Amino acid sequence: QVQLQESGPGLVKPSQTLSLTCTVTTGSISPNRYAWSWIRQPPGKGLEWMGVIAYDDSTYYSPSLKSRISISRDTLKNHISLQLTSVTPEDTAVYYCAAWDSSYSTYSYWGQGTQVTVSS
Repeated sequence: QVQLQESGPGLVKPSQTLSLTCTVTTGSISPNRYAWSWIRQPPGKGLEWMGVIAYDDSTYYSPSLKSRISISRDTLKNHISLQLTSVTPEDTAVYYCAAWDSSYSTYSYWGQGTQVTVSS
């Protein structure tokens, strides 16, 4: 079973870069079965898919975030990283990492989420 844990600063100033890490604490992020996504939920709104990194390190991003987002992974540390540049208060949200299971075509595992507030 895969367990995911997000970590990073809870407060980021406007115009700075938001950096979060998702640590896979059980199992390995190497298997081709999973792709790794970042998903966020702004206050009072629904879930917003941000992007994904596949087993071959190919990435796909939301068109609305494509100019500001980068997702990478470190298989030795079992980390999935998110960077979002030039943040504004509209980027305030709970950020989740999730594992897309290609065997079932669903997100099988989610982290608990981490609150990020963008404010000066």
